[in-house]
Amino acid sequence: MSDFLKLDLLGASIALKNKEISSVELTNAYINAIEKTSSLGAYLDVQADYALEMANRSDKKIQQGTAGPLEGIPIGVKDMFCTKNIKTTASSKILENFYPTYESTVTQNLWNDGAVMLGKLSCDEFAMGSSNETAAKGNVINPWSKTNPMSPGGSSGGSAAAVAARSALAATGTDTGGSIRQPAAFCGITGLKPTYGRCSRWGIVAFSSSLDQAGPLTRTVSDAALMLNSMAGYDVKDSTSANISMPDLMTYLDNSIKGKKIGIPKEYTQDGISQDIMKFYESSINWLKDSGAEIVPVSLPHTKYALPVYYIIAPAEASSNLARYDGVRYGARNEAATLDEMYELTRGNGFGDEVKRRIMIGTYVLSSGYYDAYYLKAQKVRRLIKEDFENVFKNVDYLLTPSTPTTAFELGQKQDPLTMYLNDIFTVPASLAGVPGISIPVGLDSSGLPVGVQLIANSFDEPGLINVARTLEKCADFNLIPDGAAK
Repeated sequence: MSDFLKLDLLGASIALKNKEISSVELTNAYINAIEKTSSLGAYLDVQADYALEMANRSDKKIQQGTAGPLEGIPIGVKDMFCTKNIKTTASSKILENFYPTYESTVTQNLWNDGAVMLGKLSCDEFAMGSSNETAAKGNVINPWSKTNPMSPGGSSGGSAAAVAARSALAATGTDTGGSIRQPAAFCGITGLKPTYGRCSRWGIVAFSSSLDQAGPLTRTVSDAALMLNSMAGYDVKDSTSANISMPDLMTYLDNSIKGKKIGIPKEYTQDGISQDIMKFYESSINWLKDSGAEIVPVSLPHTKYALPVYYIIAPAEASSNLARYDGVRYGARNEAATLDEMYELTRGNGFGDEVKRRIMIGTYVLSSGYYDAYYLKAQKVRRLIKEDFENVFKNVDYLLTPSTPTTAFELGQKQDPLTMYLNDIFTVPASLAGVPGISIPVGLDSSGLPVGVQLIANSFDEPGLINVARTLEKCADFNLIPDGAAK
């Protein structure tokens, strides 16, 4: 493996600012790595020339002493983020020729801080999926695959696969019900979902507006802290953006966690979790205990309702958000004799099966005869789930849970939608409550696939979350590289 690819984001940033390497050299190394790992299908669009232009500008700023916090760092962007004059498709046929005239706030923040864009990364279509199998241009393959191609998780599967395969130093993701944390767990990297409202949603293709939240996928906890420092911030263009300042997360990395109370929710250790995951989960509990934390059994009684609530609210909001793709204003258009036929052809040919399924579910639960019975009731139960977290955080500081019930599965293995939806059973509750969560790799299962555990914090406590996550990361000492990574 190239020496450039061995550097994590923090190490590369230090080397750049010390002028030991140049951004052009680093960016070229990653462009070559993208070519070597192209069979994984992580990238939908590689912006090699544009990346080198950005890298050249970064090198000049470094020489002038005006470098930003991420100056010269090459990253990948999930294709849910609008990028000005660069194709943004949300991995859907209906947006296959969409070139935004504006930049999302999150990516603009990253460019303002000096990051370099390598290209756009594949995801499940409109972020709807847990395996990256619903992308219009085909599957993404997990770089940890041994003999059979394994899922990288979803919906941010391209982002997770690229970071794990060393074809991006870091990547942006979006998390609606676990779409950062679950692929991070499957690919053996770190995935951080911030508090809802911490990162602006402006310029991100909307799936479920009350749940969608941007976050970083990185190799390490410190890299996630660096990325979120740049990604987060109040935005007047987003009515759901929180005007709450966040301190520099890098200053919290190595604080002691002695005396911190870590809650272990009994509802997260149910039947169906793989024995390997339970083994590493128990090890993680012991590591935190040995680091001075107090382990406290807790209960989140409404957890069992989280998945059904999520799969009513998210499709309902998706149905509303995706109504705009009608062939009139932008996106693909199928010509027809009448307006109704044009709508039918455009949406019928433009959307994939999973997106159509969720639009139909969402339209049904919002219809006049069923709104009270489904959508309104789901919102009431969501409030109870949020109250569970509010109550538990009165007694403990953080929660530790498995990230996923199983490790990565073979592509094509979970064709039944209900089986697929169960992948998100441990990540959905935090999304419904709007609280931050992070998945950290802690080892390999008996098949040689990564295992992740999840830490959850109270709203806007990303500093404390980063602190405990870093402690756990040091204890686990997971630094293995997949066979499918760029050499």
